[in-house]
Amino acid sequence: MHIHILGICGTFMGSLAVLAKELGHRVTGSDANVYPPMSTQLEAQGIELMQGYAAAHLTPAPDLVVIGNALSRGNPAVEYVLSQGLPYVSGPQWLADHVLQGRWVLGVAGTHGKTSTSSMLAWVLEHAGMAPGFLIGGVPQNFGISARLGDTPFFVVEADEYDSAFFDKRSKFVHYRPRTAILNNLEFDHADIFPDLPAIERQFHHLVRTIPGDGLIIHPSAEAALVRVLQMGCWTPVQTTGEGGQWQARLLAEDGSRFEVIFDGAVQGTVDWSLTGRHNVNNALATLAAARHVGVVPELGIAGLSLFKSVKRRMERVAEVNGVTIYDDFAHHPTAIATTLDGLRKRVGSAQVIAVVEPRSNSMKLGAHRDGLAESVAQADRVYWYAPPNLGWDLAATVAGATVPTEVCASLESIIAGVKAHAAPGTQVVIMSNGGFGGLHGKLAAALQ
Repeated sequence: MHIHILGICGTFMGSLAVLAKELGHRVTGSDANVYPPMSTQLEAQGIELMQGYAAAHLTPAPDLVVIGNALSRGNPAVEYVLSQGLPYVSGPQWLADHVLQGRWVLGVAGTHGKTSTSSMLAWVLEHAGMAPGFLIGGVPQNFGISARLGDTPFFVVEADEYDSAFFDKRSKFVHYRPRTAILNNLEFDHADIFPDLPAIERQFHHLVRTIPGDGLIIHPSAEAALVRVLQMGCWTPVQTTGEGGQWQARLLAEDGSRFEVIFDGAVQGTVDWSLTGRHNVNNALATLAAARHVGVVPELGIAGLSLFKSVKRRMERVAEVNGVTIYDDFAHHPTAIATTLDGLRKRVGSAQVIAVVEPRSNSMKLGAHRDGLAESVAQADRVYWYAPPNLGWDLAATVAGATVPTEVCASLESIIAGVKAHAAPGTQVVIMSNGGFGGLHGKLAAALQ
């Protein structure tokens, strides 16, 4: 079968393409923005990529068109699919019908940490010899690829609350029907499709309604929004993590790089790994709870976590030039920015930390997260914000109250000049965006040479 994927370079759709190819289909795809790591992964898989959404990409007609949720009515390819009566489906529906049927699905949902936690969980199961399939919205460095079918019952999926397609406004995760579900956290996000937090809570409850009575739901005990979700009705056993929960961590290093794992009051072992930040410790606890549900004893899970290498674009060290370290990070929400910088600060102590932030997500473009931005960068020594001309709201006024030296820049060149003027040996530069940021990482590394 020839499957053509519209929006193929999105992290979810690119992973879907890998699975379709593995199932033996001929896979092609179009996207407006073709950039790494997804473009390189797809090209390595022998998947033909086309720039833009020309109707000509759909001739001769494929057997099926999978339409990504970034596409809407008015898009030339979408209009062609509808006018020609081509068969089409959403990505989540295709995944449910062709990959997840009959599998033990482990879903990882939440505003933050989905990619990291699903990567941890897939790796812990792999380390335990369970050879899971997985679909993750990033590239786990332990695997080097974002998706695979696997030939055992177990399948780990990053379960996103974003909508499924222009013709299906339900959250993606309602298609997945997990038996084991991690609900990491829940904050307001995706302001382009959700009016408020209660609207997202309702979608999370739709997910909860699909989890079987012999399944398991795992969530932090202190997350008020998730408590409200479960109070709407819960038919599944629950385990809790964090303070007051059944799964707890005792930090042995302030930056979270070493910690004891405690389950039901008994110490299970010590995780000693390369990751930092309290958020990653919390992700690890949820991972161990989910792995235990499918038969991985905590001791074995802890050994797996100690060998976990993180995910591309999650505090990934991409360059070190004349003593200046450059990291690439996906953070694009005030909470994620703050936790990322807090973890780095605890690791590097008093070394200079420079943050470079692009408010690129749909919620950021709509100004939905403005209130928390100035405070989110408090752990940095200096911050450069990227405000392209089409941003649509006053970023400079929003971050004017920041407690650290702050500069709002309209071009990558001015960011590079600013960082170059202040960087010295030992400086840590964190570039945070959920896109390619115009290749800033490489351009900055070249400028620092």
